[in-house]
Amino acid sequence: MLKNLLVAAFAMLFIGCTGNVIVTTPEQLPNVQGEQNATEQKDGMTISLFRLENYTDTPRAGMRAGNILEGILKAKGYTIISHVNDASYSFAKAAKTAQDDRATYFLYGGVSEWRYKTGIDGEPAVSIQLSLYNTKTQELVWSATGSDSDWGNGSIGTTAQDLLMEMVEK
Repeated sequence: MLKNLLVAAFAMLFIGCTGNVIVTTPEQLPNVQGEQNATEQKDGMTISLFRLENYTDTPRAGMRAGNILEGILKAKGYTIISHVNDASYSFAKAAKTAQDDRATYFLYGGVSEWRYKTGIDGEPAVSIQLSLYNTKTQELVWSATGSDSDWGNGSIGTTAQDLLMEMVEK
């Protein structure tokens, strides 16, 4: 009996210390794989990616998250025009720049948490919001918001990468 209680308490502690929450639009991120030929596919799936707005106290958190997201999207086969190293863009300027880039979509968002929690373990915690817009119409195509934390031996970079990969998959 005591053994079962200890196992249950450990399981609750384990589940309570890590985990993520993701909310997305019903639509998925447009699939880079399609029934198009290679030329149409490449031209049809270009995304202008902008530095995510930084709503944290951590310097350059939006640029860091955007850089990780750029790598994930490239690995999935998307053609990315990166503006991650540029200064922050307003929504209107990002839409205009995406039109100048001749991108089909542009990705805009923000980082609201990017830190190590205080305490003995100093667990990493991240919260990110992403929105993909159609460049021509400026209509929202896909959106995801997610938060994640990890154990004290994890890093913010790996926690953010895991979260972003899961957000893009949903």
